[in-house]
Amino acid sequence: MRIESITLRELEMRLKSPFETSFGVTQKRRILLVEIIADGVSGWGEVTTTEAPFYNYETTDTAWHVISDFITPRLIGKQLRTAADMESLVSGIRGHQMAKAGVENALWDIEAQQKDLPLSKLLGGTLNEIACGVSLGIRESPKLLIERVAEELSNGYQRIKLKIKPGKDLDFVAAVRKEFPRILLSVDANSAYSLADADHLRALDEFDLLMIEQPLQWDDIYSHSKLQPRLRTALCLDECISHSRHAEAAIELGACRIINVKLGRVGGHTEARHVYDLCRTHTIPVWCGGMLESGVGRAHNAAMSTLPNFTLPGDVSASKRYWAEDIIEPEVEVTPSGTIRVPDAPGIGYTVKRDFVERLTVNKRTWKAEVMVGA
Repeated sequence: MRIESITLRELEMRLKSPFETSFGVTQKRRILLVEIIADGVSGWGEVTTTEAPFYNYETTDTAWHVISDFITPRLIGKQLRTAADMESLVSGIRGHQMAKAGVENALWDIEAQQKDLPLSKLLGGTLNEIACGVSLGIRESPKLLIERVAEELSNGYQRIKLKIKPGKDLDFVAAVRKEFPRILLSVDANSAYSLADADHLRALDEFDLLMIEQPLQWDDIYSHSKLQPRLRTALCLDECISHSRHAEAAIELGACRIINVKLGRVGGHTEARHVYDLCRTHTIPVWCGGMLESGVGRAHNAAMSTLPNFTLPGDVSASKRYWAEDIIEPEVEVTPSGTIRVPDAPGIGYTVKRDFVERLTVNKRTWKAEVMVGA
């Protein structure tokens, strides 16, 4: 595939309701979309950075800079055999996995279309529908949280994940578990605790949780290896795992029993499959985490989640949970049994609503390759 053009768009999208984590409250998203045209085929990817450097060091603005000034010059006009070939072209750029992922995933969309395959099948997926969980932001009181859990269970979601932080943890989890004694329940701390809180975190063992996700520092695999033996509940690592080498270290150190695979965090489908293969070899279950994506990012997450070792319900929820209107059609929907049926059309399987995207776009830049003349 010869990369003919790359278009980077910044969209402003407002969530239907505020979403609170230990990082703060999010109401409006600045989303970067990457559209690549290669051999006349258009592919889409999404950059899943947040607006501020709280989840990791990347932001909407750093991703725009890195894609514009470093990634695009290495790709425009290049001939690639497969989407995975991009990895070698940008390997000299250290880090910035989310920026890389937005570009690489657009190439995977193109490759799948060129091969007349759904992206899920190109990746090696075997599932036609995926199990869905839902991530709930922090609420003002346990009562309000219980009401929201009940609502999401009525929508069919198979797993409930509660965001927690110091002061809004044990009482909230206890209330939910008492009200719903048999549901699949997990918590996500987004690095809000330290190893000194081990005894406090051990109190979560009594609630029969599926996992405690990323309780300690975002880059501290070692401390998690000290915490896991002190807990009965499985730890799941998220922010700590930026690539397969981190995953290998975490597994060998016994820092977790589950790993959350986020496409943006690890740099796109190519590295996500490396992490996936490593975890499968070591019988570590994986699941797909979310970053409040639009439909483009959601479609890529759904495709990845069809691989057989994604045995736990992920955060690929319905479009309508977050957006009054999504940028793809049909929108992502969850069945009454808590699953998403993965499309069987070539590529990501959804159509990007160009007119709507243009209305949401606040910044745009396009690069075009030089025209090749003669032979």
